[in-house]
Amino acid sequence: MEHARPSWDEYFMELARVVARRSTCLRRRVGALLIRDRRILATGYNGAPGGLEHCIAAGCIREEMQVPSGERHELCRGLHAEQNAIIQAALHGTSVRDASLYVTHQPCVVCAKMLVNARISEIVFSGEYPDQLSQSILDEAGIRLRRVDF
Repeated sequence: MEHARPSWDEYFMELARVVARRSTCLRRRVGALLIRDRRILATGYNGAPGGLEHCIAAGCIREEMQVPSGERHELCRGLHAEQNAIIQAALHGTSVRDASLYVTHQPCVVCAKMLVNARISEIVFSGEYPDQLSQSILDEAGIRLRRVDF
């Protein structure tokens, strides 16, 4: 019996979900891949900066304060998956210009601004995130945003 080969979108979204399993966030596990020419440039997941205590051990200030999702990002000790993917590419000298971002959740406004400046050409995501300003910024920058569900 022949198995249908997954599309590139399915393949990269599945990899983003696998990367998300490395997350140390107590609220939401997010994974991201930066892709150009069907090649993985960098990966990222959300969690505390390298070498610092993980949120699993330190606790979550936003959770303790009952801050709704999408608000008060400055209270979080962690970095978002998109931010970590951009940082990993920079650390290893890899340009992400014109890359596509595959991410398990729609980017927040902070990440959207970083993705605009990193010259990302397209964002493919599966999970919603409550941030209309993010959508507006990405639209204004001409970055294609596609939701895919598998």
